[in-house]
Amino acid sequence: MQSIYKKLIFPALFASFALGLGACDRKDVEKPASQIAAKVNNGEISVHQINYILTRTNVGANTPETAPKIRREILDRLVDQELAVEQAIEKKLDRSPDVLMAIENARREILARAFVEQITAALAKPTIDEAKKYYTEHPQLFAERRIYNIQEIVLPADAGVADELREMLNSGKPMEDIANWLKGKDIKFAGGSAMRPAEQIPLELLPKIHSLKAGQGLIMQGPQSITVMRLAASQSVPVSEDVALPRIQQFLANQRGAEVAKQEFKELKAKAKITYMGDFAGTGDAAASQAATVSTSPLAVGGPDASAPRSAADIAVEKGVAGLK
Repeated sequence: MQSIYKKLIFPALFASFALGLGACDRKDVEKPASQIAAKVNNGEISVHQINYILTRTNVGANTPETAPKIRREILDRLVDQELAVEQAIEKKLDRSPDVLMAIENARREILARAFVEQITAALAKPTIDEAKKYYTEHPQLFAERRIYNIQEIVLPADAGVADELREMLNSGKPMEDIANWLKGKDIKFAGGSAMRPAEQIPLELLPKIHSLKAGQGLIMQGPQSITVMRLAASQSVPVSEDVALPRIQQFLANQRGAEVAKQEFKELKAKAKITYMGDFAGTGDAAASQAATVSTSPLAVGGPDASAPRSAADIAVEKGVAGLK
């Protein structure tokens, strides 16, 4: 049980740990006994704290049989946290500049997230029809989803051999021959192969890879590197519509929220007086204009119950939707 929820519980505990240190000089308010889950030396852990962790980690929607175990797991970790907080205060770590900075950063992050959640809370939930439309328009992710065995060679863009590489790739040269050719030219490169499901491939690249047959490849040129890619094999692993639709709705909601938040921040920046100083003077607009976003697939957002047992198809859909934030 501990191994299942550790990764989910620790992030939520961090925020309360930071805020707990920040409030260490405050006298605790007396709580009714029914609200207290545990007393740790002079400190107390409330039922509300447990419920908060449940809501923030998406592990609350479990069966009645597993719920008590999950709540006890969270309580045990809160006890550990309380002990750590007490020791930190005793050792005056709450006065450390690094700790104070971490607390302030956590506070700012929490407030910023609360603001974004507030402006996106009123958005209408994507409909089933919208989700079905997305499912139909992206067969590579769902009905025709595949797992790809991809071979890659990555080298610096300034090597100046893109045309030669493309010619060798189109003529069917094995990747080993291409690697040996690069070695002969004394060009440094990295190579390897990996199994990648459709949801782990950027959306703008997926249609190109999906259309490849075994043995075919393509070259991708970026500002810093050139990637030679060849499809060694692929396996069809479709995702049914009924499994995909809830995740697609979540993705579309995330996408809609991100667009609204982006527009809100654009308007706030237009009204604000922002002056970049020192080494950052004159670089703000340039950096913003060069910022690139890579869209991944709608098979990567965690579902409502991230801890419940899931099928392979369900996990695939979950990963894809999470990437489209």
